Formats: sequence, C-alpha cells, structure tokens
Amino acid sequence: MSAIRLLVLGAVRQHGRAHGYQVRGDLEYWGAHEWSNAKPGSIYHALKQMARQGLLHVHETAPSTAGGPPRTEYEITDAGTEEYFRLLREALVAYDQKMDVQSAAIGFLVDLPRGEAVALLRERIRRIEQWRTAVTEHYVPEDGPEQLGHIGEIMNLWIHRADSDATWTRGLIERLERGAYTFVGEGEPFVGVLAEGEANPYATGERHPEDDR
Repeated sequence: MSAIRLLVLGAVRQHGRAHGYQVRGDLEYWGAHEWSNAKPGSIYHALKQMARQGLLHVHETAPSTAGGPPRTEYEITDAGTEEYFRLLREALVAYDQKMDVQSAAIGFLVDLPRGEAVALLRERIRRIEQWRTAVTEHYVPEDGPEQLGHIGEIMNLWIHRADSDATWTRGLIERLERGAYTFVGEGEPFVGVLAEGEANPYATGERHPEDDR
C-alpha cells in the first residue's frame, strides 16, 4: 500500500473541498514530507490519478477578483470515501507495511468509531504475534543472533521491531480505552488543517508548477 493515497484522500476529506496547494500545505504541516513520499510531484499526481479513478470530483473555479489564476479544487466522492476507509482499516491491522503507512493511519485514527479503532489495533497485535511465532520456528531470540552468523542480526532486528510495535500498540489501546482523544460521534474532533491563507511554519518553500493552480 502507498501512504500517499491515504494521506491525500484524508486531507481532501478533512477540508471537504480543497485545491492541490492546500493539500500539500496540510501534509507539510503534518510533517508527512519528512516521513513519507508526500512530495509536491507525488501529491499532484495522486490528486489527478484519483480524480480519473472517480475517487475525487474535480471543480474548476473561476479566477479570483484580485486577478489570481483559477484553481482546480477536489472533493472526495462516495467511492473515494469507501476507498479511504478501506485503506485506513487495512493500514491499522497490517504489520507487513512501511512506517509511513502506519503513521498515516494513526493520523486518521479518530475518523473511526473508538470501539472499531481498538478492535483493529487488537487485530494488529494478533498479526504481529502470529508473524513472530512463524519467525521463531527458525530463530530462537533467547539464543542470540550469533546462532545464524551475522545474518542472525537481521532476524534479531525484525523481532525487536515486532516486539516494540506490539508494546507501543498495547499502550495506545490502553490510552484509547481510558478515553483519550475525540473520535467520530463523540463531539467536536481535532482537525489539524491549515485555514485558507494561514501561514505554514513547516513549508518546504519548494515550488511546483501546480502550486499556482
């Protein structure tokens, strides 16, 4: 799975309707350009591709009264919403994916009901434990990595990362069960998006041809 699709769909959905520069600004505001492939070219490509796929609806806006160029705005469709939640749920339970996908999913976690989010995280732990059991059929962590030569360090790294992920996920579940954060249906959610015209302190400053559209 590519994190960029989940990130872009989630950003457009939070705005309701947004142009590409807004989406780019939000992802930079979240730091996604540092921990994912959410670079300007990838963002605009994803917007156009998902518009062709029917996941986003394109609105061509009129030029501004101040003389600015017209902008292409995007709005998530029903199919896009379905795809967004499919990607979100898949990313929360799948262990065999990159950190950027997991990070994107955690960023949109509160778009799900609290109970479902907890259930998905528990499924994630179950899959981690299942994976760990399969690995330890060939590698015994207690015997140390040396049993397999220096290649054993790879297995040792995998086990440590799996154990760390499981420990972190259990901690998140505990916090959610204690009532941390505002989930869908529980009240006014936290929405970390930039208002129109709001300065982005984390902007890269890198220009892209689509920034003016």
